[in-house]
Amino acid sequence: QVDLVESGGGLVQPGGSLRLSCVVSGNIASISVFAWYRQAPGKQRDLVASISEYGNNRIKYVDSVKDRFTISRDANILALQMNSLKPEDTALYLCFSQTTWGSNSWGRGTQVIVSS
Repeated sequence: QVDLVESGGGLVQPGGSLRLSCVVSGNIASISVFAWYRQAPGKQRDLVASISEYGNNRIKYVDSVKDRFTISRDANILALQMNSLKPEDTALYLCFSQTTWGSNSWGRGTQVIVSS
């Protein structure tokens, strides 16, 4: 079993920065993919960035956040550094993990609001 708890969201002005963190607990060694998703009100949940523990091209970003967001993992902390934030980045940001046998886990999310 894997548990995920996010933090770091908040209200920020356009052009500002936030750093999201996700504390991962449980069988971390079984996880093959870590990721951040986001869901805006009334919209579907979309992948923002992911880290694969295996293979080539291990880090991926959705085009809209490339060169602004950076995903990283240090032991049991998954982070998302978000720079040059835009109003369209406003969403609930959720931490995600998938084990080598395809079991998925989700956190409850942390809200990010980008507004002047």
